[in-house]
Amino acid sequence: MTAIIRVIVVALAVVFTTAIGAQEFQGVATYKTQRKVDIKLDSTQVNSDLQAKMLEMMKKQFQKTFLLTFNKEASIYKQEEELDKPNVGMGDGIQIVSIGGGGGSDVLYKNTKEERYAEQVDTYGKIFLVKDNIEKLDWKLGSETKHIGEYQCFKATYTKMVEKPRIAFDDDEVDLDKEPEMEERTVTAWYTPQIPVNNGPDNYQGLPGLILEVHDGKLTIICSKIVLNPEDKVEIAEPTKGKEVNQEAYEKIMEKKAKEMMERYRPRSGDREGESISIRIGG
Repeated sequence: MTAIIRVIVVALAVVFTTAIGAQEFQGVATYKTQRKVDIKLDSTQVNSDLQAKMLEMMKKQFQKTFLLTFNKEASIYKQEEELDKPNVGMGDGIQIVSIGGGGGSDVLYKNTKEERYAEQVDTYGKIFLVKDNIEKLDWKLGSETKHIGEYQCFKATYTKMVEKPRIAFDDDEVDLDKEPEMEERTVTAWYTPQIPVNNGPDNYQGLPGLILEVHDGKLTIICSKIVLNPEDKVEIAEPTKGKEVNQEAYEKIMEKKAKEMMERYRPRSGDREGESISIRIGG
């Protein structure tokens, strides 16, 4: 980003901070998430019609709506409540086992002032309270701009190493003891200084304005609605329920549970009933 662009960004943040400085600033942002799924499976094992059905079901699992309730110092990010959906099976003796991911009751609390978070996670029916420091993302501020709704947004990027997806079909297990293959990925975000909070959806934060859009590999998060200073005061309460662990300990628990799930659903020799496809999406 050029020097003049940096000055503009800072100036915008100062102007809007001054405008709302006298009042307790709050807001609620609605985000839509989706993930592209283009995993290729062996056509000799899965026919094209079944593969298309599987991929469509997987895509729908990632199409969710989240609410970010925030003020200048903290936020709550959780999935919007929705009616329970029927559990539709694949049929044809195929069962998809997806390792990882939380449920609709998960709550992510972030305190950007104190640079810490607390995430209440329902993992395989057990509640955990993951507490740790917020990761500092090495954002590179760009010069590109665009409007998202009524807000002028600026582009920012950072790079990270992520785990490649791992897939297993039938007897070909995913070896969770083997070191996963890693690849470099560039994450792109669009933020607006018009809402001067260094926050955003999920674990994206650290920019001079609210993040309204994220592109992280095949994952896209887009803000569809913002309500600033709603008439009814919003509550941002840190979750307290669950077994308290840090992020590293939680990831070890997840690895152990993943191995247990893989073993549980692994087809036995000569058993074609309950054939499974296990997909682990890293990053």
